[in-house]
Amino acid sequence: MSTPTADSARASLEALRTEIAKAVVGQDPAVTGLVVALLCRGHVLLEGVPGVAKTLLVRSLAAALDLGTKRVQFTPDLMPSDVTGSLVYDARTAEFSFQPGPVFTNILLADEINRTPPKTQASLLEAMEERQVTVDGTPRPLPEPFLVAATQNPVEYEGTYPLPEAQLDRFLLKLTVPLPARQDEIGILTRHAEGFSPRDLESAGLRPVAGAADLEAARAAVAKTAVSPDIAAYIVDICRATRESPSFSLGVSPRGATALLSTARAWAWLTGRDYVTPDDVKALALPTLRHRVQLRPEAEMEGVTTDSVISAILAHLPVPR
Repeated sequence: MSTPTADSARASLEALRTEIAKAVVGQDPAVTGLVVALLCRGHVLLEGVPGVAKTLLVRSLAAALDLGTKRVQFTPDLMPSDVTGSLVYDARTAEFSFQPGPVFTNILLADEINRTPPKTQASLLEAMEERQVTVDGTPRPLPEPFLVAATQNPVEYEGTYPLPEAQLDRFLLKLTVPLPARQDEIGILTRHAEGFSPRDLESAGLRPVAGAADLEAARAAVAKTAVSPDIAAYIVDICRATRESPSFSLGVSPRGATALLSTARAWAWLTGRDYVTPDDVKALALPTLRHRVQLRPEAEMEGVTTDSVISAILAHLPVPR
């Protein structure tokens, strides 16, 4: 089988949106965000109220990419070994053998990640950062590609464990999954009335349109996307402005700046260019930075949001020509 070219890989990834739309209505920005994360070898935090198809979105992405996927429902009694796997004693051989956990997959759906204690949340950190799991001192590499898509409910905080800043910073993007527009919601009901079942994606006609080889070719092309010194300086100025903002008690770290560089590059390549523009940076600034800052309590009490502060910074900063 021939290696995909950069152009054919782009065409395959563009076809993803159409394919996923067979199962998920009106969530194009979230689909694009997940593709950008895969291109950047990053992870995604999906935030939305229950019932907006977050799980269906991830399952549809895996089906359209022909990748393996597993789902873990995070609960207060979930142990780290339930995610990573553990050593199991085999009475026949009188030896311990490693039983892989659900993290050994291509796309891991970590459902309601803020419902599990910090110890179990932390068990994902090594997997997300190092792409390996260490059990009993032995590192075990995870499959490639590997993406963690974690979900959390933005309104219900009873019985939850908010993600610490160190873990939030490991997510490349934080995507909000909104309630659908009226016309989209009518479309959802029409599909269900016609027999669509979210548990049976094949019946919806969803087929693989891209694969791991396309992703690899796309990643190589993204790495060659040019970033001028002016664009790099613009990204640094945005991040420095968050650190100096009176509304934030915590601004964006240099890791956040490199994340914005990566996502802007991926977006530029997806839209058909081999160089990054200021508009690419602006397009990805909110999802890349919103979870890396922290509002001061007094700003929160005044109704200020992280998105509004970042948007104001983007509006006022001089844009490179």
